[in-house]
Amino acid sequence: MTPETILSIIIVYFGLLILISRVVSNKNSDNDAFFKANKNSKWYLVAFGMIGTALSGVTFISVPGEVGAPSGAQFKYFQFVLGNAIGFLLIAKVLLPLYYRLNLTSIYGYIEGRLGYYSYKTSAIIFLISRTIGSAFRLYLVVIVLQRYVFDNIVEGGIPFWVTVLCSLMLIFAYTYKGGLKTIIITDTLQTLFLVSSVFFTIYFVCDSLGLSLPEAFETVKNSGYSKIFFWEDFLSSKFHFVKQILGGIFVTIAMVGLDQDLMQKNLSCKNIGEAQKNMFTFTGIFVVINIFFLGVGALLYIYAEQNGIGIPTSNGVPRTDLLFPEIAFNHLAIVPAVIFLLGLTAATFATTDSALTALTTSFCVDFLNMDKAENLANPTNVRRRHMVHIGFSLLMFLVILVFNALNDESVVSMIFRIAGYTYGPLLGLYAFGLFLKNLTVRDKLVPIVCIASPFITLFLSLNSEMFFGSYVFDAELIIVNGLITFLLLLCISKKAPATPANIDLSRA
Repeated sequence: MTPETILSIIIVYFGLLILISRVVSNKNSDNDAFFKANKNSKWYLVAFGMIGTALSGVTFISVPGEVGAPSGAQFKYFQFVLGNAIGFLLIAKVLLPLYYRLNLTSIYGYIEGRLGYYSYKTSAIIFLISRTIGSAFRLYLVVIVLQRYVFDNIVEGGIPFWVTVLCSLMLIFAYTYKGGLKTIIITDTLQTLFLVSSVFFTIYFVCDSLGLSLPEAFETVKNSGYSKIFFWEDFLSSKFHFVKQILGGIFVTIAMVGLDQDLMQKNLSCKNIGEAQKNMFTFTGIFVVINIFFLGVGALLYIYAEQNGIGIPTSNGVPRTDLLFPEIAFNHLAIVPAVIFLLGLTAATFATTDSALTALTTSFCVDFLNMDKAENLANPTNVRRRHMVHIGFSLLMFLVILVFNALNDESVVSMIFRIAGYTYGPLLGLYAFGLFLKNLTVRDKLVPIVCIASPFITLFLSLNSEMFFGSYVFDAELIIVNGLITFLLLLCISKKAPATPANIDLSRA
């Protein structure tokens, strides 16, 4: 495909999203629609749309790319996915009932009632930092693909990277700033349809190029050197060990989904807890199955690359497995599979970013500007203030992407989960303390210090793990260590909870 063709498809794609947002937001664009979609979302639309939000461009490009990486990862990511599935079920049975019982708009309202004002604000700030960084990484992954295959070639000398990033965020802002969550529920459903269709069509076209039927492709992948799923060797020194991956998957999911305003905001837009849980159970099943197909795509891509003499693309002289999928799709397959890849990649990443911007805006407006109060929801002044907050987070994400582009030199998928271990760990500790030690509270003003100290202690332990723990190497389970350290530090500043009616009610919750 020529850069002009790719650019035309992107323009048409975003034109469709903007049109949908106009239709949806013209009916209602007040703060209640933006924050909670008027509490009227259909569970099956939420479940399907959450697939696009949860997977993102990281799954679309980095997961297939890691299958044949020099590290020997193969299908080890599926161990992590199994942990994700367990985490989703725990969220549905433990956290969702709590959020619905307390009728929360921001999930961090629980922390305010349970531990206090400073704990509440600290939780909200942790989310704002964590989600901004994580979403910027995800968007960065797609922008570097667009930059390499479109904007570096569309005019002589190429369009600057920062212009590509800015245009991407402006397009996302254009279809999210009015309707917020009410729009996102509809647009993410459409984007997930593109994403899922892209996976299946990619498998079909790669198999066709290899001259394989689907059963033959299954056998080829099974017998290749890319399909090892379970790793039981070298528990201490291997990052791929089953126990580390599945535990990491469980706790990363609880923290990055169950304690994260982004995906929980969609769940809280359902009419009642029954529909929200139905959504989570359905979403979990689809999530596991679709990840199997993503790993299969990765194995087929490496088999295709071997047969056609295609090497792993490089960036600044460094091999980038993230770029293998777009390299084959754009330069070695026909026009139709290239278009399908582009639609899937765009849908995967922008479904994540638009949702994140909406959640960041919601959290800041509710947790710091109190816009969820009944008297503020339809206030025109607050609607304008919400628009300014939305612009602010778009610009912040823009700056984070530029910084990351200057510093990053490794697979984005590994970087995202490593960062999550440090940023979401304190949230895990705060909620664990609140839920499991119901007769205790904390010295509230000291909580921010605890939540700053625990990631640094975790980093110190990680950097020196082989000295402290023999040959042990941390990976995805690092978030458990961070959460545990936060929990223990909170215990050190704890005190007996007063038996007030509010605390009794929260303890029961």
